[in-house]
Amino acid sequence: MSSQPTPEQVTALYEKLKREAEAGGYHLNPDVAFTRQLIEGLLVNEARYGYPSCPCRIASGVKEEDLDIICPCDYRDPDLDEYGACYCALYVSQAVLKGEQPVRSIPERRPPPEERKKRQAQPGAGIPSALPYPVWRCKVCGYLCARDGPPEVCPICKAKKDRFERFL
Repeated sequence: MSSQPTPEQVTALYEKLKREAEAGGYHLNPDVAFTRQLIEGLLVNEARYGYPSCPCRIASGVKEEDLDIICPCDYRDPDLDEYGACYCALYVSQAVLKGEQPVRSIPERRPPPEERKKRQAQPGAGIPSALPYPVWRCKVCGYLCARDGPPEVCPICKAKKDRFERFL
């Protein structure tokens, strides 16, 4: 069995990701050729590891160690908010999509392996004593999300960012 995905597999995943992204208020990179290369990398990683790890990062091959870089990764939303694109630039902001903001280099947010292992080894390390992020509520449909700022578009009702209020 070849580890190289077929063009049909790439197209099928591209269409699926595009539908899901748009339905959730996200956008795929408008450079289709570039985006298809990233999707090919996701498919290669899924065949290699059994999960679609970010094609721009080195995965360990151990799913529990790589949960943070399974696409869409844990760093997508902060990268979109701060830089207009995620680390690999698969997902982009509305401003990038419209050509109002260029895609630029994004620093790596993922902690080094030593720090990730130390966090995993500490009992209760993943359980915060207080919420680490503010909670935002969509005033239209009540959707809640915990992150530094509200999403560009509500993934439920498609209300714009200005329709969110800080809830907690």
